[in-house]
Amino acid sequence: MSRFPCPDKLLKLNQRFKIFTELAEDLSFLQEYPPRTHFSAKDNLCAVGFQARAGSRILEGYRPPFDATAIWRMRQEGAALLGKTNMDEFGFGTFCTNSGYDIPRNPFDEERACGGSSGGAAAATSLLEGHVALGVSTGGSISCPASFCGVIGLTPTYGRISRHGLIDYANSLDKIGLLVRDPLALRKWLPVISGPDPKDPTSCVQPALVTSGRRVERVAVPKEATENLSSGVESQFARSLASLQEEHGILVEEVSMPSLRFALSAYYVLATSEASTNLARYCGMRFGVRNLDISQHFNDFFAETRSANFGTEAKRRILLGTYARMVGFRDRYYMKALAVRQLVIAEYKKMFQDFDLVLTPTMPFIAPHFAEIERMRPLEAYQADFLTVPPNLAGLPHLSLPCGYSDSMPVGMQLVAPHWEERLLLDIADRWTSKFKMRFPEVSA
Repeated sequence: MSRFPCPDKLLKLNQRFKIFTELAEDLSFLQEYPPRTHFSAKDNLCAVGFQARAGSRILEGYRPPFDATAIWRMRQEGAALLGKTNMDEFGFGTFCTNSGYDIPRNPFDEERACGGSSGGAAAATSLLEGHVALGVSTGGSISCPASFCGVIGLTPTYGRISRHGLIDYANSLDKIGLLVRDPLALRKWLPVISGPDPKDPTSCVQPALVTSGRRVERVAVPKEATENLSSGVESQFARSLASLQEEHGILVEEVSMPSLRFALSAYYVLATSEASTNLARYCGMRFGVRNLDISQHFNDFFAETRSANFGTEAKRRILLGTYARMVGFRDRYYMKALAVRQLVIAEYKKMFQDFDLVLTPTMPFIAPHFAEIERMRPLEAYQADFLTVPPNLAGLPHLSLPCGYSDSMPVGMQLVAPHWEERLLLDIADRWTSKFKMRFPEVSA
């Protein structure tokens, strides 16, 4: 479709693909000349003029009176907020099938998932030329949908972009990032939304963002990350490795990173533990849906609202996290997960002594059909994140790039850089896309 769709076409696209939970009331900026950059924000980012529901019915009606810092900074640069994109409830999901507001459809195949939890953001980027989407990653929620929808997804170092205005899933893991079609958009907008913010202390200790000065020369491929891949992903990833060496002159070497196999278990203990405390604030009194029956005992009052408005996956993760933090289990699970996190960080640091980047496939398979997802047990869905979780657990910057196509669906590769070295990811994005021809779906409204 055209670079700047007319409002009517955009509304029809949204009805078809369920990309946005809410669109701007005035879309006249789409016809402005010269055109302004239009961007979207994941539904868990606060923005003036929009609801912020984090994909959950329990926050229905919540309209924040302020912008998240990332949104405010983009607006200050003249970008227009197109709408809030659909997502898994509070970020809980791999396939974006846990939203309280419809399920977004993959632009390449409407019977397949977009990937989660930033599924709407990736779909919008895939469908709308020139669009920039703000996503949020906890355990792979930018890389996964970028891979499934065939776009570029950048997750910066933890703390690089202020989390002020973000409705958190897990505070020590959440990172705001970008989904785009063109790496030039990364170079333009990453510096805009990065930098210290006194409203978020975790952003105040970062070094200055440098976008040039280093080139990628050596890349490590963990052998543990090339196991249990679908045949299509395996073949496309192998071709990508050959292309990096032959066309780009980058040395690619297989290595062993045994601690990566423990990252997934540690992630789910830490993430659900933090989620169970974060979601305790939604009790029917202050935000979103309100329980007007104040004659009840407080346990009944809270339980009634939460039972009716939290989805199945949210309830499951609250229970998991609460269990991991209970007296008698905290040392057994939570403290061990923290130790594993440090082990993973140490192993990455060891790799970065000899290599510029660590390279893996982004996801072990292409975007699955909704029928396949319905047959998955929760544990099977969690295990699909085994490639995207390690860099997120370590707080490392990483990038998902389209690297091939299998059964007409995109395949992604994920590149992980040392802390604060986003410039290496920008370098590889420029070089890779200069030779790799990205495909985008031809969709009529």
